[in-house]
Amino acid sequence: MSMLPKPGSFDHEYYHKQSRYVVKEYTDSVEVVQDDYQYKQGQRIQGVVRKKMVEKYIREESMIRGPKFLVRLRSHTVFVNTPVKFFCTVEGFPMPIVRWYKDGTLLDTSSGKYLVEGCGALHSLEIPRCTTDDTAQYIATASNIHGQASSQASIIVKRFREEEESCSYAWLPFTAAMPTSVQFTKINITFVEKFEAVFAHEGDSATLHATMILQPNLANLQPEALWYRDGTLLADSKWVKIHIGRGCTTLSIPQLFKEDEGLYTLRMVTRGGVAEHSSFVSVADTPPPVPLAPPAPMDIKVHDANRDYVIVSWKPPNTTTEGPIVGYFVDKCEVGTENWAQCNDHPIKICKFAVTGLFEGHSFYFRVRAINAKGISKPCRISHPIAALDPTEFERLHAIRLGGKLDVVSYHDEMEAAGKAPGASSGVVTSEIDRTYVVLSWKGPDYCGKAPMWYYIEKLLVKGGSWQRVNTQVPIRSPRYAVFDLQEGSDYQFRVLSSNMYGTSEASEPSETITTLQIKGVPSSPGQVVATRETDTSVLIQWAPPKEPNALIGYYIDQCLKGAKDCWTAANHKPRPDNKFVVSGLTTGETYVFRVQAINEIGLSDESQESAPLSVKAALTPPSAPYDIALLNCDGKSMVLNWKKPLHDGGSQIKEYYVDKRRAGTTMWREVNIPPVVTRVYTVEGLTQGAVYQFHVYAANLAGLGGASKQSVDLTCDAWNMPEPGPGYGLRFSEVRDDSLLIEWEKPVYTGSGPITGYKVEYAKKGSSDWTTANAAAVSHRFLKVTGLEAGSSYVCRVRGVNDAGVGAASLPSDAVVAKSLPGTQEVSCGVDEKTGDIVVSFESCQMGVGSQFVWKKNYKEITDFSRSSIKTESSVSKLVFTSAEKEDFGTYSVSVTNTAGVSSSHTITAEVLEKMLALSYDIRHPIIPLKTELSYKILERGRMRFWLQAEEISSHVSYKFFGNNKELSGADPNKMAHDVHTGVIEYIMDHFTEESEGTFTCQITDGGGKGQSSLVLIGEAFKAALAEADWQRKEYIRVKEGPHFSEFLTAHVGEDCAVALVCKVANLKKESEFHWFKGDTEIIPDVKPDLGSGVCKLPIHLFSALSAGVYRATIHDDRGKDQSQIDLSGKAFDEVLNQINKYAGCTAAELLIKCTATGIQMQCLMKYFTSEMNVTWMHGTTKLSHSEKFVVGGTPAMATMEVIEPSDRDKGVYSILIANAENTNTRKLDLSGEVFEKAFAEFMKLKSEAYAEMNRGKVVGGLPDVVTIMEKKTLSLTCTVCGEPKPQVSWMKNGADVCPDDQYVVSLDQGRFASLTIKGVSMDDSGRYTMTVQNKYGGESIDIVVAVYKSGEKLPEIKPTVSGKTIIPPKLPIEMPKSKEVAAPSPAPPSAPTSPTPPKAPSGRGVKSPTPTRRGK
Repeated sequence: MSMLPKPGSFDHEYYHKQSRYVVKEYTDSVEVVQDDYQYKQGQRIQGVVRKKMVEKYIREESMIRGPKFLVRLRSHTVFVNTPVKFFCTVEGFPMPIVRWYKDGTLLDTSSGKYLVEGCGALHSLEIPRCTTDDTAQYIATASNIHGQASSQASIIVKRFREEEESCSYAWLPFTAAMPTSVQFTKINITFVEKFEAVFAHEGDSATLHATMILQPNLANLQPEALWYRDGTLLADSKWVKIHIGRGCTTLSIPQLFKEDEGLYTLRMVTRGGVAEHSSFVSVADTPPPVPLAPPAPMDIKVHDANRDYVIVSWKPPNTTTEGPIVGYFVDKCEVGTENWAQCNDHPIKICKFAVTGLFEGHSFYFRVRAINAKGISKPCRISHPIAALDPTEFERLHAIRLGGKLDVVSYHDEMEAAGKAPGASSGVVTSEIDRTYVVLSWKGPDYCGKAPMWYYIEKLLVKGGSWQRVNTQVPIRSPRYAVFDLQEGSDYQFRVLSSNMYGTSEASEPSETITTLQIKGVPSSPGQVVATRETDTSVLIQWAPPKEPNALIGYYIDQCLKGAKDCWTAANHKPRPDNKFVVSGLTTGETYVFRVQAINEIGLSDESQESAPLSVKAALTPPSAPYDIALLNCDGKSMVLNWKKPLHDGGSQIKEYYVDKRRAGTTMWREVNIPPVVTRVYTVEGLTQGAVYQFHVYAANLAGLGGASKQSVDLTCDAWNMPEPGPGYGLRFSEVRDDSLLIEWEKPVYTGSGPITGYKVEYAKKGSSDWTTANAAAVSHRFLKVTGLEAGSSYVCRVRGVNDAGVGAASLPSDAVVAKSLPGTQEVSCGVDEKTGDIVVSFESCQMGVGSQFVWKKNYKEITDFSRSSIKTESSVSKLVFTSAEKEDFGTYSVSVTNTAGVSSSHTITAEVLEKMLALSYDIRHPIIPLKTELSYKILERGRMRFWLQAEEISSHVSYKFFGNNKELSGADPNKMAHDVHTGVIEYIMDHFTEESEGTFTCQITDGGGKGQSSLVLIGEAFKAALAEADWQRKEYIRVKEGPHFSEFLTAHVGEDCAVALVCKVANLKKESEFHWFKGDTEIIPDVKPDLGSGVCKLPIHLFSALSAGVYRATIHDDRGKDQSQIDLSGKAFDEVLNQINKYAGCTAAELLIKCTATGIQMQCLMKYFTSEMNVTWMHGTTKLSHSEKFVVGGTPAMATMEVIEPSDRDKGVYSILIANAENTNTRKLDLSGEVFEKAFAEFMKLKSEAYAEMNRGKVVGGLPDVVTIMEKKTLSLTCTVCGEPKPQVSWMKNGADVCPDDQYVVSLDQGRFASLTIKGVSMDDSGRYTMTVQNKYGGESIDIVVAVYKSGEKLPEIKPTVSGKTIIPPKLPIEMPKSKEVAAPSPAPPSAPTSPTPPKAPSGRGVKSPTPTRRGK
């Protein structure tokens, strides 16, 4: 029996049956063939199961799970002052949080004693220097929202040469973690050559190669080399080639696809352990066929192959700057041909498609293309070949032995008798469920017949009601079928009917209720993205999974340089299943931001929020050990030590040092300093006089504690008492050249018997003891340039301090330095910036390391005062810029670059050189802007005039003004001013060029400190020619336009009557043309509509004043177009209108008139129009009068007035009014003296006394009604308030007769203010007209009240008040006014109303005066 063919190697002849029988020779028994067939069938089933399990794992690995320790903690026994480190590995989702405990107490990691690290699932706790107090039980707890797990171990810390101490943890099995005796050969593997990360594009090839050293290297015992991609073991295939040799291995990928992207791991497995190395291979998309078309899909897979259909799935590509994907096309190609055919007519939006209509027995390849609005992508990598076969076809075969070595293999239904219908099928189940289809399988009936049998499938929508046949036209031959076109998220049942030419069986039992999948959409965006440092070219990205995964497939990660907008690039091109990823291939020192997208079969989610910016820096390691411990001073009880900093800082600044000591001849080291030291000079206290000590030092950074330095030489604790200085320290080099170098040092701690007066520097070749003094005379500063060196030779230096006692001890020799310039070394340059005039000291570094910085110094002291200077650094160039240099800024300026091989340089600026540069700086900062082209003009469309010039260069901060005949021209619409920085052109466009424009035009330019000016004279014939051309252009524009337009634009017109109006002319109108006036954005509706028939439109501005200022606009439009004109009546234009008003008003001004008032003498000047904004000045003789309490200046629209308040003899003289305009001044005068003054003053006094009398006469303030109606037998009270000075007398009359007080009529005057008449028990006789009279010597008034009495039950009478109402009583003449100066002048009286006729005086003795009440409170 033949085995099933492998995918991709089908023989079409085998499956194309030409006869009813297949005869095959066999070499074994039938039982073996059957067993082999059953085995292959079992293998195929297991392959399908494995495939489905992988797919299930891919879909389920994002599911939640609690924490679990994969690698648990291990106990340790260590000695004092040695390090120890715990390791553990934890998994869980979300990623668990690990906390560390000591004896049940949470560890305080902020002290620096404990170093805790966590990288992904790997966590560690390190104690750099153990003490006996660290003996304890340590617990690591891992927790997330789904649970908690823990692991524990112990540490026992022992002292040297002491017996093992007993402790509470002695019972723990510490030996359990020690390796057992090895009974096999252990091979140690050391990688010599490792493969690096690969960054390539689709279509490229890649080779990963590694070499290693095996110890021992036995020919018959070579390790097994295993290659993995993202944890999946790779095997040699047409896509991947693996070569394994002795001591080397190579993995080659001939043609890269995005499916090949991932983390490649080489794992060398031996009996002694595993050695492995990993690196990332990135495969980017190739450029699409059409710009901005999407990248190609990937990871195409074929599922559920049957005799006429297959199901194809794939994963969407990562899109960064491309538009969103709108769908996919699936293509097929029959194996052996190159004819690709598109399977779907319309793009499908999900990443799964059922390809139908295949030919049974034929093999096919498949591929997918993505589509967006810009075009179609390249196709993805083709799938493995798949054959369209009935998966149950061979189950119906059986063999009949014919004898010898031949069998006849045939189908059951070809050997039996015919003539009956098949039985019912059974066991309808689903093997795959998706959104719109399910794959059904069932067990066919026990059928024996020659007639072919087929199946019908019926479906039932559980909520629908009736059974519907699925395959009405295409019979199904196989007991396995995919039912398509189902509704998402719906419940279905299915049943099967067996049929042949003789009939159809009963329907099978319905399947269980099946619910199709329903994907709500793309996943929600991932949560917070966190980026952490990994290496100097990679970053670890972690993020929170989306809250709505929606059948999540994986994630895409994008990266972008900080500050680069919309420049995102893909960090991975194949979806990552977990929520962390190491982004490789980054630029060291650059700052990046990252974002993440989740994907499912529908597409990509929204982008997550961007991560915080992160600079790519080298991974941190502990520093190397310090070295060269030196003694700087000793007083017999303490020693001052100094040491040199480690050669390697581990990628982080060294923050602290630890010093240990011991006596010579002993082995026990003891800590000296707690807390740690932050400088490299430390005083060790508490030493014994005459004892010999040794010291060593540790350095620490953020990564932890480094190794111990080499122990110092034996140092004796004897007090120093020599008179010479002690040794200097801190020697450092800079500005190393082929023949020179500069050395700096620190002042000795021990100064000897007197102050240090200088220093001497000695140098020698490395390895030589012949020291040469570099300076014959001691230098007072702590730096020196050593010259005369041999290029390429290595030198060491030392320093000696000098005082009055002599030359002191030499410092320890410095590190060796080679007298050789760095390749590409450049020196500091100094000059003046040609644009800004700044003095610039500049330096370009030939090297730049990670985190390199420029350090500037003056006279080798770091610059800290930047009040007159600043440092500007860009890439490898740094500049010290003096924005306001002074004469004291001369000196030596040096610069050094950190994190390099000693890049440094200096430059000396002398006082003479600085003075010349300051002069040049002044000239640059106060330049004259050069012009390419002087001011010129050009006539534009509509007759507009363009004035322009071109400068050699202008900046974006340039400012300019245009003037016409010394008047600044406005750039407001419709005029226009503009400039172009790139061309240097400055222009002014004058909208209306008229005869008034003749004259000189000037442009003034200011750019920074530079200035420039150019003028153009347009007069005479040149102006006439320009004006004629402008008029022609305007008329031509109007002719071409053929629509309503302004033939004359808005102008302000002032008539001789001082009436202000806006006037314009319109042309080319028709009946439908509409004209509108606006002020600002508010339409003005004039009293008289515009006369469009005459073409002249006017807008009168009544009572022109400051309120009339603003922008006025006129528009004319119809269906042919629209035109507008506007004028800005503010500023100069407003002043010009006022000037015209002044002109005409001044010409029409009448002679001054006198009008006296109660407050003073007022002079009036009648004119056509007056407003306070006019240029009008009042004069008294030669003195200009301003508005004040003495002189009130004002007026009305018909006159200008000036009133002299309370005039006196000093106010006599000549008064004049000056009405000025730009051309002349109109003056009107009046001589207020002599008889004129006397008459006016007499009239003023008369009016003043009358006003005083009016103010003080008797008055009724209020309270009395005009009409009173009252019921009989009630009490009537007429009350009011009166006033006057002196207090007035009050009398009452009834129908012209005095009211006599009695028991019924009560008259009162309370406090001289409240007067009342009370009538008790009113009767019908009390009806009538009552009159109250209030009067003093300045006059008074009388008021009438009508009283109507009615009986109870009667209707209220309707009484109308009397016509007279109030009557004024004149004062007694002459009017007496108080002579006291404190009496203020009365306020101006309002215009007097017509007075009522004066009533006749009452006969003497008839009136009844109210008694004047006495004051209360006396």
